[in-house]
Amino acid sequence: MEGLEFVGRYCYYAADCVIFSPELQGFHYTFAAVVALQVFGELGLGTVLTYYASHEWAKLSLSQEGRPIGDALAISRLSSLGRFAFKWYSAAAAFVVTGLAIGGWIFFSKSGEQDVSWQGPWIALSAITGLTLCMTPIWALLEGCNQVSRTYVFRLIQAVVSSASAWTAICLGAGLWTSSLGAFFGLLIAVIFIIHRYRHLLRTLFLIRPGTAQLNWRRDILPMQWRFALSWISGYFMFSLFTPVLFHFHGAIVAGQMGMTWSLVSILTTLTYSWIMPKAPTLGILIANARFAELDQLFFRATAVVIGITTAGAFAIWLVVYALNQFPNPLAARLLTPLPTACMLAATALNSATIPFAIYLRAHKQEPLLALSLIGAGICTVAFVVLGKAYSADGIAVAYLATTTVLSPFVLLLWHRKRQEWHSPEATGRNHLPSS
Repeated sequence: MEGLEFVGRYCYYAADCVIFSPELQGFHYTFAAVVALQVFGELGLGTVLTYYASHEWAKLSLSQEGRPIGDALAISRLSSLGRFAFKWYSAAAAFVVTGLAIGGWIFFSKSGEQDVSWQGPWIALSAITGLTLCMTPIWALLEGCNQVSRTYVFRLIQAVVSSASAWTAICLGAGLWTSSLGAFFGLLIAVIFIIHRYRHLLRTLFLIRPGTAQLNWRRDILPMQWRFALSWISGYFMFSLFTPVLFHFHGAIVAGQMGMTWSLVSILTTLTYSWIMPKAPTLGILIANARFAELDQLFFRATAVVIGITTAGAFAIWLVVYALNQFPNPLAARLLTPLPTACMLAATALNSATIPFAIYLRAHKQEPLLALSLIGAGICTVAFVVLGKAYSADGIAVAYLATTTVLSPFVLLLWHRKRQEWHSPEATGRNHLPSS
């Protein structure tokens, strides 16, 4: 599946390069970076939903009709979780659409690019982003309910449809409307799939009133969510800020080079999550049942695969970029040069290697990485602005690599300490999960 996605992305980049002007490319990728600000509306709830649902699903299963069966109290708590998620994301979607439309309008109005018609496409993309955000709790709860295999196969189909729609839009000259059209068709097929396959399960989760056993947001969810929220917001400043910074200080062309390079580099992160995230619900179920030996066996096996894939992938991507710069190719001018690309790849491969450790910790319904996330966000924000303004993309690439190199060992150290603490006989005797 990852290979198909890579081919699809390459075709997308090729069409982008041939049809988009350098300025249009800059707006296109800066659009994507600004849209990532939706984390301020979601506030980390999606990941929390997956882990909490997986702990309840340890007592449940799915009937042939597609309805949850098993422990009545677990069904009640799961239903209360779904109803809360529906309310949260409805409000978050309205907030995100309004915030993106107004904030993006102000930001892009200062670009000085008079030849690019961005206003209509930006409003449309803001609206589609809000609608897509409403699907987040559905995917999160389905994964938590251990429907990983079906949902991930469909997500691949959705990605293909969305990419094909965007590719077609580029070839037809849709320009900056491309992002909205791709997202719209991806959203449309998702709604059809959900209604066809999981309408009975989602009816239980979102529409049926729960019993007396309910999860309370303030008592049960907030202690974990606020940590996730700060971590996810920190992630924006570490992994999305550099394109808007370059757009602001150096214009659309340089921002487009960074955006296209980052889209290529982020394939490593996509590979990591596509391999490790389907296992997150199983990790949560094993933790809920205190089956730590199986937990560690699954974790170490998955982590070894992640490290191997991301290392090989980083090297392969760099060779492609290097080859493009050695032979006349229009793609070379749309990417960063090999040296900053190498820095971005090395940093992303190193960060991807720590992702399984973070997911392992969060599967315990804890977020002990908050302090590291905040430190990383602070360092990256200052470094990206200062070095990005002075040294353009080269400064940002070096800052990203340096920050990741310094912080990654602390993730492993924290994982080692928390694993010993949470899996000790004393902790196991206290139901093994510490309070948040």
